Amino acid sequence: METLTGILKDTELDLIREVENKRMDLLDEDELLALHKRVRRARNKHTKNYRRRAAAGVAEEGSRGTSRPRHRKAAQRAEVFEEALSRVSLRLAAVAQEAHEVLKTERLERARAGKSSGPSTPRIPTTGGVGPGASTTHKTSPGAQKVQASSQAANAQRQAKRDSK
Repeated sequence: METLTGILKDTELDLIREVENKRMDLLDEDELLALHKRVRRARNKHTKNYRRRAAAGVAEEGSRGTSRPRHRKAAQRAEVFEEALSRVSLRLAAVAQEAHEVLKTERLERARAGKSSGPSTPRIPTTGGVGPGASTTHKTSPGAQKVQASSQAANAQRQAKRDSK
């Protein structure tokens, strides 16, 4: 961790500390998803910054790889966050798999007990379609009005074509 203090800011170090196994073990799936999102954003930021700087040096050096020594810190930042993202992803996958197994077990137990795991009442579609409870309300947004108007025009053209036969 001492080597990172020279290349990362305090907020970035805090984010890297959150990726430690002890701390990640305390997080549930939703918290891991939030951490994953934050680490991914940081990784993307630092990777993009490194590539842009290295790409700017391509004219002088000839390639991004040969200009890498000049951008050592930027490359190290990107690598640190790439590794952190990998660790969070693995932990998130493990927690998601555990949750999947628990849900699967619960559903199988409910099915064996003869209890339905689906909704208790049949669902009636409430949007679109014709049937009981379906209402044809018109949307008021300009985009929806345009779609409705073009639909009416197309229906009128089809009807006129039928009527002319």
